[in-house]
Amino acid sequence: MLEQRQEVDQDRTGVELFAGGGGLAMAVHRAGFRPLLFNEFAKRACETLRANGAVPVEEGQILPVPGPGEPCPIREGDIRKIDFEYLKGRVDVLAGGPPCQPFSLGGVARGDEDERNMFPEMFRAIRQIEPKAVICENVRGLLRPSFKPYFDYILRELALPFEERDESVTWQEHDAVLRRVLHKGTASAGRRYRVLVTAVNAADYGVPQVRNRIIVVAFREDLSVDIDKFKELVEPRYSEHALFRSMIEGSYWERHPKVPKEVRERVMARIPKELSVPDETLPWRTLRDAIAGIDEQKPLPPIPPKYLDRKERNLGGFTDHIGWPNARIYPGHTPNELDRPAKTVKAGVHGVPGGESVMLLDDGTHRYMSVRETARVMTFPDDWKLAGPRGEKMRQLGNAVPVALGEVFAKAVATVLHGAENK
Repeated sequence: MLEQRQEVDQDRTGVELFAGGGGLAMAVHRAGFRPLLFNEFAKRACETLRANGAVPVEEGQILPVPGPGEPCPIREGDIRKIDFEYLKGRVDVLAGGPPCQPFSLGGVARGDEDERNMFPEMFRAIRQIEPKAVICENVRGLLRPSFKPYFDYILRELALPFEERDESVTWQEHDAVLRRVLHKGTASAGRRYRVLVTAVNAADYGVPQVRNRIIVVAFREDLSVDIDKFKELVEPRYSEHALFRSMIEGSYWERHPKVPKEVRERVMARIPKELSVPDETLPWRTLRDAIAGIDEQKPLPPIPPKYLDRKERNLGGFTDHIGWPNARIYPGHTPNELDRPAKTVKAGVHGVPGGESVMLLDDGTHRYMSVRETARVMTFPDDWKLAGPRGEKMRQLGNAVPVALGEVFAKAVATVLHGAENK
């Protein structure tokens, strides 16, 4: 992870909570924030972070503050047992995706009643650390009408994290307090955050996957960051229509000259007859793009049918590029198509509803995507090590933030913080 840090003109720091398999942590680091601490509960995800350079610090041991070039410590286990006071005033950005099961369509939909709701711990960390900025990714389920009142409350808590909720107070009662404080404007700027919510499709940010999420970013009000500049920097740069135009004009097929004629004709036949006026967006990236290699990656070799046997063969020198047998397609369980962005990667081994882990090949056959192909769809680099059996690796990827998506927002945060501090 450390070698991926981009050069910046000052030492910026970050903390990653609910780090999972490292997608958002990697994105924040690539944007120039040196990691000071990781926290994660899941055993296999912790193994992944350790395999990529994090150093475990056992409970009871003092958490160090690493200097430039030193490895990042990871405190594994329950976030509720971590005292973050030692990091106060040291952190530029606090990042993390609190567990989304309470809000996901795939979860039990109990919302704030679910004990897995870790937003309160995120707010406690903010109170103790007082970061300049916060980045939080979560599922679109937070925007569902049934959760809208509670989500609005979450945003007000983030705006006023120092207005702490007593355990005996309901969230509705606490929300009423937050509303009054916001209305009166009595909280000092250093204890108040400007909160921005962006609904995103990862495909619009160069990720070869349709993945709808929300990114919540908050800036400490006393910094007076340029919010308009931030919004400009996180505007989508890719589009489906640009993908269609690249196919019509031929540049897409020039990148993939070996696509059979009948496949190309089938894809072209589905392009809308009328497209929007030309714009400056870039083409959506497709599953075929991911497999061929994006940003100087080498192409992944095909997996022959005889190799769909769970055996590691190190095809082409790539790890986790293993064939898996017994993929099925049927109504309601349709495969990914190569010339579209992949479907949303979910936290399952295979056979999850919708066929998200199955891909249709040019010869009309289908198979499960390998872990390495899935990692590319999540824009993880090929040298990122994933720990555990196949199911655990796929789960980590399904729960992660696509690196390319997180990097856009993290770089935008870095840019506006730099601008605010150098006015």
